[in-house]
Amino acid sequence: MLRPYQQINRRKSRVIKVGNVSIGGNNQIAVQTMTNTLTSNAKDTIAQIERSAKLGVDLVRVSVPDKESSHSLKEIVKHSPVPIIADIHFHYKRGIEAANNGASCIRINPGNIGNIERIKEVIKAAKDNNCSIRVGVNAGSLEKQILEKFSEPNPEALVESAKLNIKILEDNDFTNFKISVKSSDIFMSIKAYEQLAELCDYPLHLGITEAGGKRTGSIKSSIGVGNLLLRGIGDTIRISLSDEPEEEVRVGFEILKSLGLRNRGVKIISCPSCARQQFEVIKTVKNLEKKLDDISTPITVSIIGCVVNGPGEATMTNIGITGGGNDTHMIYLDGKKNNVVKNVDLENYLEDLIRKKTKEIELSN
Repeated sequence: MLRPYQQINRRKSRVIKVGNVSIGGNNQIAVQTMTNTLTSNAKDTIAQIERSAKLGVDLVRVSVPDKESSHSLKEIVKHSPVPIIADIHFHYKRGIEAANNGASCIRINPGNIGNIERIKEVIKAAKDNNCSIRVGVNAGSLEKQILEKFSEPNPEALVESAKLNIKILEDNDFTNFKISVKSSDIFMSIKAYEQLAELCDYPLHLGITEAGGKRTGSIKSSIGVGNLLLRGIGDTIRISLSDEPEEEVRVGFEILKSLGLRNRGVKIISCPSCARQQFEVIKTVKNLEKKLDDISTPITVSIIGCVVNGPGEATMTNIGITGGGNDTHMIYLDGKKNNVVKNVDLENYLEDLIRKKTKEIELSN
C-alpha cells in the first residue's frame, strides 16, 4: 500500500464548537449539507437529516424563514443525530428563536439581517444558549454601503463585509464563530477566501454558492473548494447542488478523500473501460457504489477491466480485480495475488468480499 505522495499543510485556525463538533485547528474538515424540506414539517426534515447522517455528514443546516420553522427546531434538534445550524435571513427574531430552541449554530447574512441593534440581540441569544455563529457573506446580498463603495461584488467587497462583521462580533465579546465569503464565481470565491485567510485565524466555511445541478455543481465545487483545500484553507465545506442533500454529502466526501483530508467508506479506483475490458466495468462500479453506501470504514478497491493497468493498481488497494480472458479474473488482497475467479456474478462476489474485508479491518483496529 502506497503512502500519500504529498500531504496538505492546513492553515492553523482557532477552534470553535458547533454542538459536539470541534471546528478548526487540527480537527478534521467537517462536511455539511442543507435540507430542502419545509422545516415546519419536522418529520420529513428529520428523515432527510437521518439519511445524510448515514452517509457521514457532520453538520446539517435548515432554513428558518418563519415562526413555524423556528418552533419545529425543538423537535428536529431533539431527534437529529448531528448538530443543527439554523439559516436566518431578514428576520432577526428567527435567529433569537433558533438559539432558544436548540440550534447549535446560527447562520446570519449580515447584508440582510437588519441594523446593528438587531444583530446584537442575535449575538446575545447565541451567547445565552452556547450557540455558535456563521457569518455568511454572499456576493448576491452584500450590504448597501459595501456595494456603494465597490460598485459591484468582487473579492475585496466580500472581505470588507467579513471584516465589518468580525468587528461587530468581537466588539460584543463573541468569538465562537466561523466565516464564509461565497460567490457563484469560482475565481471571486478563491481570491476572497485567500485574502480572508491572511487577515484572521477564524475557521472558514467553504463553498461555491448556487453552483448548479449535480454534474455542473460538482465540477464547479471540486475546482473551487478543491483549489482552496489544496492550499490548506478551509475547516468546513458544503457542496451546493440543485439535488438531494445526500448527493452534496457524497460529493463533499469524495473531494476530501481525493485530497487525503478525510478517509471514510469505500474508495473505488476504476478504469473508464474500453474494448479491452473483460467484464462490464461501468455497470459493476455504479451498482457497487450504491450497494456499499452504508460502509463507513475506510477501504480501497480497484476495479480494472483488463491487465494493462489492473495488476499495478491492485498493488495499491485493499482489494483488487483485474479482468482476464474467458470470464476468468484475478483477485488481489492487500496488494498481492490471492485467487482466480471464473464464471461468477462479479457484482455480488465483490460486494461480499468487500464487506468481509471491511469487518477484518474493523476488528484489527
